[in-house]
Amino acid sequence: MPRAIRILGIDPGLRRTGWGVVAIEGNRLGFLACGSLATDDKASLAERLVALHDGLRRVVADHAPDEAAVEATFVSKDAAATLKLGQARGIALLVPAIAGLPVAEYAPNLVKKTVVGAGHGEKAQIRMMLGVLLPKADPKTHDAADALAIAICHAHHRQSVVLKNAMLKVAVR
Repeated sequence: MPRAIRILGIDPGLRRTGWGVVAIEGNRLGFLACGSLATDDKASLAERLVALHDGLRRVVADHAPDEAAVEATFVSKDAAATLKLGQARGIALLVPAIAGLPVAEYAPNLVKKTVVGAGHGEKAQIRMMLGVLLPKADPKTHDAADALAIAICHAHHRQSVVLKNAMLKVAVR
């Protein structure tokens, strides 16, 4: 019998980065943990990025995920905010990659469509569906809830991501 695969979902943000860990075994999905990493608004950008890096390293060390999924960047009209989000997102991609985990990326609309059934679902709808899909989960922040939704999205789409990556490796050879 294959063992459960642990998936780390990450919702990157400079102020707060959400994380959630789920296990998938066959078609059964289970909640393991979730939380968020907050940074000090008064700290320098470099210090805030280090705080996110160190926090995500602890999450990876504590929960030993097999795979990771990160939400793709949402581009806003505020270029400075988008750039800062991109830097936090870089940390969210880097930490699991350094740990040797395969990292997938998902657009926010795909995450919502997978969890809620519509690509423009509200945060309240995501929380309601988390209660259905992961009854033991009780995320304290929207960021943690979003991270669990990202992990669920990966659980549903991971086979196609694994196949796509395998095909790319064959094409490169």
